[in-house]
Amino acid sequence: MLDNPIHIIGAGLAGSEAAWQIAQMGVPVVLHEMRPDVGTAAHKTDGCAELVCSNSFRSDDAEYNAVGLLHAEMRLMGSLIMREGDKAAVPAGGALAVDRDAFSQGVTEALDAHPLITISRGEIPGLPPEEWSSVIVATGPLTSPSLSAAIQELSGADALAFFDAIAPIVHTESINMDVAWFQSRYDKEGPAGTGKDYINCPMNKDQYDQFVQELLQAEYGAFQEWEKDTPYFEGCMPVEVMAARGPETLRFGPMKPVGLTNPHKDERPYAVVQLRQDNALRTLYNIVGFQTKMKYGEQVRVFRMIPGLENAEFARLGGMHRNTFINSPRLLDGTLRLKARPSLRFAGQITGCEGYIESATVGLMAGRFAAAERLGLAPDLPPETSAMGALLGHITGGANAETFQPMNINFGLFPALSDDLSRPVQPNGKRKKLKGKDRKKALSDRALRDMKMWLERTKKAA
Repeated sequence: MLDNPIHIIGAGLAGSEAAWQIAQMGVPVVLHEMRPDVGTAAHKTDGCAELVCSNSFRSDDAEYNAVGLLHAEMRLMGSLIMREGDKAAVPAGGALAVDRDAFSQGVTEALDAHPLITISRGEIPGLPPEEWSSVIVATGPLTSPSLSAAIQELSGADALAFFDAIAPIVHTESINMDVAWFQSRYDKEGPAGTGKDYINCPMNKDQYDQFVQELLQAEYGAFQEWEKDTPYFEGCMPVEVMAARGPETLRFGPMKPVGLTNPHKDERPYAVVQLRQDNALRTLYNIVGFQTKMKYGEQVRVFRMIPGLENAEFARLGGMHRNTFINSPRLLDGTLRLKARPSLRFAGQITGCEGYIESATVGLMAGRFAAAERLGLAPDLPPETSAMGALLGHITGGANAETFQPMNINFGLFPALSDDLSRPVQPNGKRKKLKGKDRKKALSDRALRDMKMWLERTKKAA
């Protein structure tokens, strides 16, 4: 087995998690990462699991939020990404956000120290060699052109692409706290928070209207030829595209004023720009939801119109890059193997999942499937009622291949509760149909119950 390791291409969140899971099951693995030999349009370091966009893993609420439920399931399965994310947590209301540098460093050191993991630097041009009998392609949304072309040729189907975007980061000391204030929406505390985790910059109606107008009139960078017809992903829409959809779009999106009270003025803000802590030292905050294609000079001019950011100094300005993903429902089997070449598995955002934790989750599953296969065991799929199972089912056949688009985990992917005996019985003898928070709680309870039973069964089988 030592002479025939599992190979993983890409040391992002998915590849890093896959390598960890494989090694923890006693199987050697070679983790290939092309950085720093070959860079990408968004990465700045050569660290494993570098976060190139937001520093947030989103909600950590395991009872009422599907992302928080996925966090809980990942922790149950010994996830490296969640372990290091918890270690590097910074305050973010009800979310789990991390110091991006500490997080990447922790993941890299853990992988480098594992006796069964070898990190190999350098690009794998095109498809891996045939003698590699088990490979996981976890190259993420920034897959190299040569590998993308090879996948297209092998699969016989066109790869799809969409834009992702990077929000600007501001130096905390340059924010005017005589105007802005600390508060989480509805004062909600999270895994590392206090209820005062975001910096809030208020706008009245005139300020908001002028800001939207400037967004629409600003100068934007030209798209590359290969970017021009690429559709945006709805969950990561550039701020200017949202503004172009209508004057009130931003006020009902990232700039909604609900759940916030301005301590400086006895009036409700018409709109609010929120900034989220980006590092453990609290010296950097990113502007939530403000990914953009604006030219750098225009970003400084327009974003300094935000009250409280009049003298903002930017550690990083916004940017955009193209993300690539495959049509997984058409191309992959139930254990993430490419139907046209079963020695290849795919993991992470290239499969069409969206989000850091979703990407790592698919990496976790791909790694465990590959390790089980190498050990002569049948891959054991997580229960379809779990968040992991729901995500896997969507990617490998639950979604319509004709209209497939990237998807975050959400309760809409879970099987119905029609057969769940935990629902209360009504006077007519029928079980009550759960709605809203009651439905989410029931789905989460069922998921964790079934996941724990599945884990116990798999441990006994091993």
